[in-house]
Amino acid sequence: MTTMDTPVTMIPRSYLPLAEGTLAVLVGIPGCGKSTFTRQYPSSWRVCLDEFRLAATDDMTDQSATPVAAQIQNLLLEARLARGRTTVADSANIHPHVRAGLLARARYWQRPIVAVLFDVPLATAQAQNAARARVVPSHVLHDLNAMMPTADQLRAEGFTAVHLASELAHAAGGAR
Repeated sequence: MTTMDTPVTMIPRSYLPLAEGTLAVLVGIPGCGKSTFTRQYPSSWRVCLDEFRLAATDDMTDQSATPVAAQIQNLLLEARLARGRTTVADSANIHPHVRAGLLARARYWQRPIVAVLFDVPLATAQAQNAARARVVPSHVLHDLNAMMPTADQLRAEGFTAVHLASELAHAAGGAR
């Protein structure tokens, strides 16, 4: 993983413009900055499993609500992709079968699909995670980090483009 000199929070929207109708899939462990990154885009673009878990159970960390949250996410994805609306999938998206489902939906609706790989060092994600109200256990972060795909794996899966958060942050830092 690449060390990021500029935090993900400093990446302006202009460094990752999304064409109309694009599905942007964020890929990264909890605490790496995915949700912070999505704040630069309109809130209507964002579909987030944590928010759907919260809506279902009043607890965004309640993993028992994931099946319901995934159904809600899939309904919103279908509605937005069918209408050609730009959408950001703000979830870990670490498991290949999850990404395969997102890729299939984008292909069905003939929409571009890009991945943003949050190649944040584990120690950085652990520190950011520890500062959050909803702390994910360290062993879970470690296990998920071990499962992180590479940019080459994401390209091979069929993403239209793959962007590394470290490169976006570096470009944003150099532009100041």
